[in-house]
Amino acid sequence: MNIITIVGARPQFIKAAAVMHVYAQNRLLHTGQHYDYNMSEAFFNELHLPAPQWNLDCRNNDPDMTTKIQAILQAEKPDVIIVFGDTYSTLCGARAAKLAGINVAHIEAGLRSFNDSMPEEYNRIETDKIAQYLFCPTHTAVKNLQAEGITNNVFLVGDVMYDAALRFTPNEEEQAQILNSLHITAKQYYLATIHRADTADSPAKIESIFRALQALDKDVIVPLHPHTAKTIAENTTLQDLLKASPSIRIIDPVGYRQMLSLEKNALVILTDSGGVQKEAYFQRTPCVTLRNETEWTETVNAGWNRLAGTDTDRIIKACTTPFNGSEIAEYGDGKAAERIIQHLLDKQ
Repeated sequence: MNIITIVGARPQFIKAAAVMHVYAQNRLLHTGQHYDYNMSEAFFNELHLPAPQWNLDCRNNDPDMTTKIQAILQAEKPDVIIVFGDTYSTLCGARAAKLAGINVAHIEAGLRSFNDSMPEEYNRIETDKIAQYLFCPTHTAVKNLQAEGITNNVFLVGDVMYDAALRFTPNEEEQAQILNSLHITAKQYYLATIHRADTADSPAKIESIFRALQALDKDVIVPLHPHTAKTIAENTTLQDLLKASPSIRIIDPVGYRQMLSLEKNALVILTDSGGVQKEAYFQRTPCVTLRNETEWTETVNAGWNRLAGTDTDRIIKACTTPFNGSEIAEYGDGKAAERIIQHLLDKQ
């Protein structure tokens, strides 16, 4: 089976590593959407991914991305392309495949936040309309597709991010080394990530979040996304707030295995990332989501995750109220990638 896997952003590199661990005979096309070393190349190195056969250098929302992908697909004629999640690269890959007459497999199909203002929501809905094979991580995702009239070749397979977490989480000795390098102690710090455009482009929202972090009783480690860093660099109020808040510890973006270690040992994780919400559960660490909705509703229903938006008081209350989470069975058994590949092989 001739597969081309299209990636462009950090979570997709991780998911691709899980799939390629099961079926290595597929080639990577990197759109270049994430081009910072710590957001891209470093992940390829630590996940032992092969170098992409194509790197399009399409930064962010390059309007030529679809055309560039289409040219490659028309020349290579794969049996299927694989796309992941909900980024601009996901949608451009699906559109390019449709134009080239190539089948699309969408991993993480059926997720919905029901927030139409999010570009990610548009990307995932449009990709699901195009895809021939829809691989869902949860029963809720399957039901979402059914409600939209999509029932053909819909497969409940579990979550490939769980496959990756099981495979790549460092052992206790490695975790200790990572914590020592940052001079932090397990369960004596919070971990925060902010990257979605709706938040990262808004100085007011970032300030509201930082004021909540400032009020917490322990240090907060913040691996700073380049998008958010740019907003801070252009806003003196945010810069002054950080200078006055030594407990908010800004660090560079970190690799996947280092991030897993930080997640596992944090007291609470605060994030606007869908992937980090799940990783928090995989590490059994409570999570506060800096949004008013989530695609991963089961993490909220099971008591591991709370929606706080960007309101300072809501965030503080969500972090300081005790959590009591229960197990979530439907993310699978770490063999989602095996099921995906077997379904694709069965269809050839």
